[in-house]
Amino acid sequence: MDTLKNMTLSNIAKACEGTYFGPDNLKEAMITGVEKDSRLIEEGYLYLPFVGNVVDGHDFIPQVFEKGALCTLSEKKLDITDKPYILVESVGVALKKIAAFYREQISAKIIGITGSVGKTSTKEMIASVLSEKFDVHKTAGNYNNEIGMPLTILQIRDHHEIGVIEMGISDFSEMHRLSEVAKPDICVITNIGDCHLENLKNRDGVLKAKSEIFDFAKDDALVVLNGDDEKLATVNSLGNRKIVFYGNESNRDIFATNVESLGIFGSKVTINYKGESFDTQIPAAGSHMVNHALCATCIAKYLGMTNEEIDRGIRSLESIEGRNKIIKTDKYTVIDSCYNANPMSMKSSIDTLSETKGRRVAILGDMFELGENTAELHRQIGEYAATKPLDVIVCVGELSKNIFNEIEKNRNGNLYYFEKKEDLINNLNDIIHNDDIILVKASNGMKFKELVKILVES
Repeated sequence: MDTLKNMTLSNIAKACEGTYFGPDNLKEAMITGVEKDSRLIEEGYLYLPFVGNVVDGHDFIPQVFEKGALCTLSEKKLDITDKPYILVESVGVALKKIAAFYREQISAKIIGITGSVGKTSTKEMIASVLSEKFDVHKTAGNYNNEIGMPLTILQIRDHHEIGVIEMGISDFSEMHRLSEVAKPDICVITNIGDCHLENLKNRDGVLKAKSEIFDFAKDDALVVLNGDDEKLATVNSLGNRKIVFYGNESNRDIFATNVESLGIFGSKVTINYKGESFDTQIPAAGSHMVNHALCATCIAKYLGMTNEEIDRGIRSLESIEGRNKIIKTDKYTVIDSCYNANPMSMKSSIDTLSETKGRRVAILGDMFELGENTAELHRQIGEYAATKPLDVIVCVGELSKNIFNEIEKNRNGNLYYFEKKEDLINNLNDIIHNDDIILVKASNGMKFKELVKILVES
């Protein structure tokens, strides 16, 4: 199994300012991976025993050594002498320091992606395009926070040429710490929206927090910004870093023309960049996907890819669970967008459903972490949804009563409210019909994956 470059136990202990305990002859041994889940430990791994609300990872240290772990971190002294461990004050802090050290050992270019909406979809688009020419590693699942992102960095190997890294935050200083680990060569900000307002207060706060990605970006980094976002459009100087804007207007560095919606099957578009243009087809629903293709094209051209390679990469994009994934069954077409929700992504998903042809059913649930304006932001979604050509609207959850009340002012019939998801499930067959196109959208905490499963398996 491949080892991680220069990741000896002595270097790891020094990087995280920990104390090494164990056999001297293993100090220069190199790890083969890093893992926080004891069940996924493999031969030669470094184990991270996080202490959770229910489970203490330290309890599994004997088992990980039995599975072949080379070493473990520990926040307390261990009663072992034949196996190596590194004593640290905090496993979480140590992880970031270890990943920051490893970042300096690898040659792969790091693309850091943040924004209020569309981080994952943009990451997938960029990875799909760049994979036509480069060996790419990308963030898996929701590994975008202060634990997941450093672990993603530690998954990059010598053969990888590009790391496409998603960076998610909910408070000030988090992005600063993530940037210190990732040190991105290319920075992407997709937009500045109303999310995590409990901590960030307003969109200016969101802009400030997201802009911390530049704190440790390379001095000559490429900065790729959504020029259609009025907050991002104010970014005009970042030292020697080159700023490029993408968007719908022809004065952007890269822009789209001839956009033709294909409904849930995506869209056709002409991409224009520095006097060049090429036609392509995006196989994912939603007008927002055009911007993701523009962003990916910016980076691909910067890295020397041809229009033909970029076109193939865009057409090869695969949708992922929970993020406007289209699932066709014998009875329904389901738009699974239940991984997360905020006002911007909620409106985008409603737009996607509106562009389809057929009986359109929107099942909308609560949006969390919106701060003191939560009720008003839900009301605005109701105001927005009421203007769209939706045949049936179902609102679920205590907060979504605000959506329902606003829609009820503006339309009659085929409008339903349920306080609990279980109540909807019990009435679902009376609401939906065969051949319906059904959007399922809410914050992850609403656990709407259960709804998607019922619809897909019915």
